[in-house]
Amino acid sequence: MMIKMENLHNCFYCGDELIHSNRNLQTCLYCQNKFEAEEVCPSAHYVCDLCRAKPVRDLIFDYCLAFPEPNPVEMAVKLMKWPGFKMHCPDHHFLVPAALLSSYARVVKKKRKLRGWLEVAKNRAEKVPGAFCGTHGSCGAAVGTGIFISTITGATPLKTTEWSLCNSMVGKSLLSMAVYGGPRCCKRVTFLALLEAGRFVDERLSVRLNLPDKISCSFYQRNEQECLKEKCPFYPLM
Repeated sequence: MMIKMENLHNCFYCGDELIHSNRNLQTCLYCQNKFEAEEVCPSAHYVCDLCRAKPVRDLIFDYCLAFPEPNPVEMAVKLMKWPGFKMHCPDHHFLVPAALLSSYARVVKKKRKLRGWLEVAKNRAEKVPGAFCGTHGSCGAAVGTGIFISTITGATPLKTTEWSLCNSMVGKSLLSMAVYGGPRCCKRVTFLALLEAGRFVDERLSVRLNLPDKISCSFYQRNEQECLKEKCPFYPLM
């Protein structure tokens, strides 16, 4: 299989200068298929043209379905580094539940349910518009944690424990985000949402996801005007 890689000066993924590869086979970071490429990253980062052309939510869906792992933060960071993923956008509303569902499915050994879960989460997340945090007082990433809990528990408006769990989850996420104030940062709230959800399923469902001890944001330079810098818990120079 051969797809010509664009002759870029820098890596699409990490920004390092590309080098000539003499048409070596490269493995796509997202679909894991192999392609011939003339210009490659020294760190072996490669994103195929097929994955580059996917709509963001389709990429999230396909990646989380194909490569579930117990660390939702690592999955989210890899997806947010995809070149088509904007600094601020409603795609984070699906990213949060998708990464959590994928990690949860692996830990509880229910990968066979993952496709159905992701379809439910994608449909629900698409109903949460952009700027929801400022116009409705409920960040879409926080809503994403509620989508995650409601999906795995089968919550409905008429259920008792499940209804309580998903609303408690969103409440904890929002309070965690409100501590740091604005302006918005979709990366900051995504990290906070994933950490809160990881703690929540550990405490309430006795399921432990593999969360990192520390998160160091690599996106702050793309958010110069709105970044909280030293006031953000994920600012790398802290």
